[in-house]
Amino acid sequence: MSSQLLEEASKIIPNTALLVNLVSKRVRQLTMGHRPLVEVGPRMSNADIALKEIIDGKLTFEFQPEPGATG
Repeated sequence: MSSQLLEEASKIIPNTALLVNLVSKRVRQLTMGHRPLVEVGPRMSNADIALKEIIDGKLTFEFQPEPGATG
Protein backbone atom coordinates (compact mmCIF):
# COMPACT_ATOMS: atom_id res chain seq x y z
CA MET A 1 0.00 0.00 0.00
CA SER A 2 1.39 3.37 -1.00
CA SER A 3 1.98 5.70 1.94
CA GLN A 4 1.41 8.70 -0.33
CA LEU A 5 -2.05 7.43 -1.33
CA LEU A 6 -2.84 6.64 2.30
CA GLU A 7 -1.89 10.16 3.36
CA GLU A 8 -4.04 11.73 0.62
CA ALA A 9 -7.04 9.50 1.46
CA SER A 10 -6.65 10.38 5.15
CA LYS A 11 -7.27 14.02 4.26
CA ILE A 12 -10.63 13.03 2.78
CA ILE A 13 -11.61 10.51 5.49
CA PRO A 14 -9.71 11.54 8.65
CA ASN A 15 -11.30 8.81 10.80
CA THR A 16 -8.72 6.00 10.59
CA ALA A 17 -11.12 3.21 11.57
CA LEU A 18 -13.64 4.32 8.95
CA LEU A 19 -10.96 4.58 6.28
CA VAL A 20 -9.61 1.10 7.08
CA ASN A 21 -13.10 -0.43 6.98
CA LEU A 22 -13.95 1.26 3.69
CA VAL A 23 -10.68 0.19 2.04
CA SER A 24 -11.03 -3.38 3.40
CA LYS A 25 -14.54 -3.74 2.04
CA ARG A 26 -13.51 -2.39 -1.35
CA VAL A 27 -10.44 -4.67 -1.50
CA ARG A 28 -12.75 -7.66 -0.93
CA GLN A 29 -14.97 -6.47 -3.78
CA LEU A 30 -12.01 -6.03 -6.12
CA THR A 31 -10.68 -9.47 -5.17
CA MET A 32 -14.07 -10.97 -6.03
CA GLY A 33 -13.86 -9.48 -9.53
CA HIS A 34 -15.52 -6.07 -9.29
CA ARG A 35 -14.08 -3.59 -11.76
CA PRO A 36 -11.92 -0.68 -10.58
CA LEU A 37 -13.53 2.77 -10.80
CA VAL A 38 -10.20 4.41 -11.65
CA GLU A 39 -7.43 3.76 -14.15
CA VAL A 40 -5.08 1.14 -12.75
CA GLY A 41 -1.35 1.66 -13.07
CA PRO A 42 1.36 -0.98 -13.12
CA ARG A 43 2.02 -2.75 -9.81
CA MET A 44 -0.98 -1.15 -8.06
CA SER A 45 -2.37 -3.36 -5.31
CA ASN A 46 -6.09 -3.63 -4.63
CA ALA A 47 -5.57 -1.43 -1.56
CA ASP A 48 -3.90 1.22 -3.75
CA ILE A 49 -6.84 1.07 -6.15
CA ALA A 50 -9.32 1.52 -3.28
CA LEU A 51 -7.37 4.48 -1.90
CA LYS A 52 -7.20 6.06 -5.37
CA GLU A 53 -10.97 5.62 -5.74
CA ILE A 54 -11.45 7.49 -2.44
CA ILE A 55 -9.05 10.27 -3.47
CA ASP A 56 -10.76 10.68 -6.85
CA GLY A 57 -14.20 10.85 -5.21
CA LYS A 58 -15.38 7.62 -6.86
CA LEU A 59 -15.78 5.77 -3.57
CA THR A 60 -17.75 7.43 -0.78
CA PHE A 61 -19.64 6.41 2.32
CA GLU A 62 -22.86 7.35 4.03
CA PHE A 63 -23.20 7.21 7.78
CA GLN A 64 -26.30 5.32 8.91
CA PRO A 65 -27.03 5.13 12.62
CA GLU A 66 -27.74 1.72 14.08
CA PRO A 67 -31.42 0.80 14.43
CA GLY A 68 -32.74 1.81 17.84
CA ALA A 69 -29.94 4.31 18.46
CA THR A 70 -30.99 7.69 19.70
CA GLY A 71 -28.92 10.73 19.48
